[in-house]
Amino acid sequence: MKKFYLMLLALILVCALAACGGDSKDENADNAGSEGETETEPAGDEDDEGNGESASVEAGEEVFQNNCTGCHGQDMAGGSGPDLTEIGSKYSQNEIADIVENGTDGGMPAFKDLEDDELDELTNWLSEHK
Repeated sequence: MKKFYLMLLALILVCALAACGGDSKDENADNAGSEGETETEPAGDEDDEGNGESASVEAGEEVFQNNCTGCHGQDMAGGSGPDLTEIGSKYSQNEIADIVENGTDGGMPAFKDLEDDELDELTNWLSEHK
């Protein structure tokens, strides 16, 4: 009976880690057709109007939605990972970047596959949540 519970626990841990460490780059490559073009057009329009900051906020949120929601939830309120709704009041942008890039001993996996601009957009967006 103990073996059953150990196997069940191992299965749950594997599923939880798989959900947190998913690589959405392949997904984005598959959607690079018309969806990618549609997404870039509004960003260009916003830049023409002087709203580059708005485009950056949207980009940061998009990086979050593509990489972090499995553990932190779509609304940032947490799940298997902690609540991030006020993460900017606890950590600076540089500290958040360090956590994202290197992970933590507490179960946060390292996301070393993020491009530099994606990391900057994500950490800037997260640091503004106070």
